Amino acid sequence: MGNDITLTALRLFAEVAKHGSFSEVARRSGLPVSSVSRHLGALEAALGLRVLVRNTRSVRLTDAGAQYLRAVREGLDLLDMAAEEARAGAGTPEGILRLNAPVAFGRRHIAPHLARFQALYPALEVELILTDAFIDPISDGADVVVRIGVLGDSNLVARKLSEQTYVLAAAPEYLERCGTPVTPEALAAHNCLTYKGAHGVRPWLFRQSTGRYRHHVVTGDMRSNDADSLIAAALAGQGIILFPTWLLHLPLQNGGLVPLLTDWTVLSDVEEGAIHMLIPESRMRSLKVSAFLDFMSQTIGRQPYWEQLNF
Repeated sequence: MGNDITLTALRLFAEVAKHGSFSEVARRSGLPVSSVSRHLGALEAALGLRVLVRNTRSVRLTDAGAQYLRAVREGLDLLDMAAEEARAGAGTPEGILRLNAPVAFGRRHIAPHLARFQALYPALEVELILTDAFIDPISDGADVVVRIGVLGDSNLVARKLSEQTYVLAAAPEYLERCGTPVTPEALAAHNCLTYKGAHGVRPWLFRQSTGRYRHHVVTGDMRSNDADSLIAAALAGQGIILFPTWLLHLPLQNGGLVPLLTDWTVLSDVEEGAIHMLIPESRMRSLKVSAFLDFMSQTIGRQPYWEQLNF
């Protein structure tokens, strides 16, 4: 039975699972939709079970298909790794490097560096997917995933890229109009623009020296799940924001925003969390992955460039 399953069918199955569409996979692979459907029909016939549920709008995995996909991904990774190692007599990374990162971080701190990275390794193609949704790197076929915050338990290999430092900030225009808060308690009289994610509004926490963080309730006339929208509002003088320096370093450097309560350590999460690059263990031997991990570590630096601010 297994001999009837072709490598093409396995690769198409993994791509359909990723994109949820026969037509999209057909477009990407240069095959007719009928050919994609025929390959996957043959795969299901060889397996003797349904791995995909098709309807007029999309394609999704069955429970058996989701389980099978992980094994297929691991097998394809091993094949790709073997091919890469066979071609890598000169030790030059090549092929497609698939990256996944949060939208704001990827736009600011990955995309701007890719031209230099690919100039170093011209045989590499990069596929950068930016999304704030949680993905499974193995099922999704990502080589490196950037995650921000506290890591949960997983079978992924984590390499820390940077800690996070939070900053409370407002535009000079706002401070001239509304005054400058000198204690966390004073924020009760200010317009605080807050981030609202999947788990609700992020808390604003403050501590001095080595004391414990204390939660201060703040209010304001704007909440958003988009950091850039809140930053734009703050730059327009609407209110005060609390975000990591990797989000705010440019407006802090050019004076568009002014740091506040700099004698306090601030946080906007239930726990302190760092920025990590996560890699499936099967990809750790990959030259292209190693090259990217080393490049990002060197580019960001031991003291990240976004932390090099003079308050």
